[in-house]
Amino acid sequence: MNSAQRPERFDEKRYGRLLETRSFGRHLVYVEEIDSTQRLAAELAARDAAEGVAVLSELQTAGRGRMGRTWHSPPGKGLWCSIILRPSLPLSQAPLLTFLAAVAVCRSIRRSARVPAMIKWPNDILVDGKKVCGILLESHAEGEQIRHVVAGIGIGVNLEKSDYPADLASIATSLRIEAGRPIDREALLADLMKELENLYELFLAEGFQPIRALWEALNCTVGKRIQVRDASGFVEGKAEGMDPDGGLVVRLSDGGAVKLFSGEIQHAEPAEKPGSTDEK
Repeated sequence: MNSAQRPERFDEKRYGRLLETRSFGRHLVYVEEIDSTQRLAAELAARDAAEGVAVLSELQTAGRGRMGRTWHSPPGKGLWCSIILRPSLPLSQAPLLTFLAAVAVCRSIRRSARVPAMIKWPNDILVDGKKVCGILLESHAEGEQIRHVVAGIGIGVNLEKSDYPADLASIATSLRIEAGRPIDREALLADLMKELENLYELFLAEGFQPIRALWEALNCTVGKRIQVRDASGFVEGKAEGMDPDGGLVVRLSDGGAVKLFSGEIQHAEPAEKPGSTDEK
């Protein structure tokens, strides 16, 4: 590969100048190549790394997604990162942080890239029905209390159509493809860290309700007929909303309702075109 074709390196110094957080992302562990940022962040957390420490890599050789999937993360064209959280919360509340992360990513993408990103339950970020970001949270506990959480975020920023293998081309996209222009990775990550920190502090101060309201406003699942595969099989019905505990309420054809806390949507009605991408 000649220099003209080489992906542009993430500029750590410029990112640092753009960053406006108190702690999130202030300590950025940058590596050119790694198997998984989740693994390194978990190792750092186990060695008592501070909350807000983040790991960023240009290339992951074994990036991980939800449900044991691999994550497509080519060099220099995305944000493949993991951040350490240390909330003083019971382990039962750890799944709520997944929704918080999804809201933060969605709001940051809308603001930075000016594309109409939306959240597909529970935490995939879509643009025009195609996945642009995946989120994976892994919790570690002592007894019933969270010791730390590692939040992995993979955003397809500047991938072009030719960067996607055939099996992903029809279901995945990038911010560059959707915006029609290259996206500033340093500015996007700096904005994301600020959004994460702000929502995290809001959650710790006021509980889940503000995050729940933001998630419902940005989601493309509620109001649609969906089919979900979970550990017990398939559930089919209309998604009615999220309950205060983070469960997705699905109304069944017989009039009954179930709450889902995990699973994968296999089919859903097409989402309506979202409106403004303005975020305050």
